[in-house]
Amino acid sequence: MTHLPEPVQVVQLPDGTYAYTDHLPAPQAPPQQIVQHIHQAPPDRTVQRIALGSGVGAGAVAAGVYFGPLLVGALTAIAANLALLAFLAVAMAWGVVTVVKSVGGADGQAAAKSLSKSRRR
Repeated sequence: MTHLPEPVQVVQLPDGTYAYTDHLPAPQAPPQQIVQHIHQAPPDRTVQRIALGSGVGAGAVAAGVYFGPLLVGALTAIAANLALLAFLAVAMAWGVVTVVKSVGGADGQAAAKSLSKSRRR
């Protein structure tokens, strides 16, 4: 009794190529379909609970839910505008001081000094 391997055969694949039977690709299972449910976290309802607990009506709660994010957005836009205006004011003041120093000679330097001193106060 000898333990010889099975004889290897040559077969023709469906695409027309030839392959040995010991090198055939393993049959592949179809891809498994994964169903994933993604849920958004519920909004924080602390303010609504406090408002309802203190006897405030549903209209006030709805207004808080609706206008709260609008108020935050409006305040953010106002803050961004004020920051831009502050930057522009600093840049323009620097430009004025630089121009006055370079153009005015001794009088310009004295004016720039007084301007910079008044800005520091």
